[in-house]
Amino acid sequence: MLTWGSHSSRMQNLPIQEEIMHTYIHTPDFSQNPPEQSLGIVSGANTLLRSVTTERRHMAQFCAFQGVKDVYMNLAVLKIGGGDRGKMTTVVPTSEDDLSLSVVRFTSELAWADAGPEVAEPQVERLCVEAQECMVRGRWLDLVSLMLTSADLIFSKVSDKDLECVFTVICNAVTTSENPDEILEMAKLISAKIVQQPNDRPALRLKILFNLYNLLNIPYGRFHVYMKSLNLAINGKVAEHIVPSFKKIDNFLKEWSIGINDQRELFLAISNVLRENKSSAKDSFKFLTKYLATFYGEDAHEMDEAKEEAVRAVVEFVKAPDMFQCDLLEMPAVGQLEKDAKYDLVYQLLKIFMTQRLDAYLEFHAANSASLKSYGLVHEDCITKMRLMSLVDLGSSDSGQIPYALIRDTLQINDDEVESWVVKAISAKLLDCKMDQMNEVVVVSRCTERVFGKQQWVALRGKLATWKENIANVITTIQANKITEDASQAMQGVMFR
Repeated sequence: MLTWGSHSSRMQNLPIQEEIMHTYIHTPDFSQNPPEQSLGIVSGANTLLRSVTTERRHMAQFCAFQGVKDVYMNLAVLKIGGGDRGKMTTVVPTSEDDLSLSVVRFTSELAWADAGPEVAEPQVERLCVEAQECMVRGRWLDLVSLMLTSADLIFSKVSDKDLECVFTVICNAVTTSENPDEILEMAKLISAKIVQQPNDRPALRLKILFNLYNLLNIPYGRFHVYMKSLNLAINGKVAEHIVPSFKKIDNFLKEWSIGINDQRELFLAISNVLRENKSSAKDSFKFLTKYLATFYGEDAHEMDEAKEEAVRAVVEFVKAPDMFQCDLLEMPAVGQLEKDAKYDLVYQLLKIFMTQRLDAYLEFHAANSASLKSYGLVHEDCITKMRLMSLVDLGSSDSGQIPYALIRDTLQINDDEVESWVVKAISAKLLDCKMDQMNEVVVVSRCTERVFGKQQWVALRGKLATWKENIANVITTIQANKITEDASQAMQGVMFR
């Protein structure tokens, strides 16, 4: 049970239940700084219950905490006695420092439990004293390191709720320091520990990282934790929990203000996450092209870094049955493949798909079938896509009409297949057109451009200029007709008088 509001007005209403310590918690107003909903964070509460026996030994019990930015434990119910009914119960004030100390004691007792009391107790007390010294001297990074050392040993010994709560207290340490560099180092230390074993309860580890993300108030620290979350999602195969946040990447980039190298790392990591999900092939390709687009004007050594990913982008584009337009040919990271002895065939293949027709592909395949197969390309699928792209190329002619015979010859199909391929192009939203069966021509009203480069911009400028001129002529004609009509009405009025 959680009680919200003023301490003085609520304290006397706290019920005492058998074996349960109730804690009053103050939680900040999220309306001023809401958690990132895209990360799947759910507002909740964390309860740390400290039970002290007559020998003054501490035992912590934990409940789940999710997404609370700052947690301040103002009161804890301290139970004196062995836990029997009727024992005296006292309310004493606690602080955040007590939470950290309780975590150190709780985790160290579990870690040394098998060693026996004679060995365990001195070690536990030593760790607690060291933790107290860190808190007194404000050595928050050392305190986090100490808590993590103990917590690392209990992953296999406690429940998910207990582990989540332990790390909630550890993560909350980033709010204790005012030094941005120290906060960043704490975030790096915590996140590195969490992602060490990605296959052990990966969803829980990801949730802990989300909590840490929300607790941080330095932009680069948030970026670092987000990157760790991406790597954990890939290695732990829990990508579904982080994919919804990709919709807000543009907002995150504005918040983080990261450099070009960090952007490359981010885009590539997101693309890799989405690649694991076959239904997200388009989104994966989009972030891969964002990554490649960051290479512009770099020296040969830096450009070489993108070579493998450039090849991957070309292959993914050729494989994708529903992608017919891209800017890969305009990117220097892809252009470097043309002069590379190992990958020049990949560049030639891209150029064929973006600028040529089916006959060019068939000729290329005949000479390089083994190489294309090594990239996982299926010849029949490539023919299907190339036929559609060839039809698009036919539709981009200035005449606006494509004879059936030209479609038949270009796509290398039978006469009775022409209309079905036109329908396929319409369904793929590549063409807006009508089929004139009497005259056996396709009348095109709109056609998707495979490449939208300088030539296409010039053509578009010409069309806009023509439209502008036509509209001006229409306006001039309307105004002239209006003047004539007004003059005619005026003359009729004079005659009537």
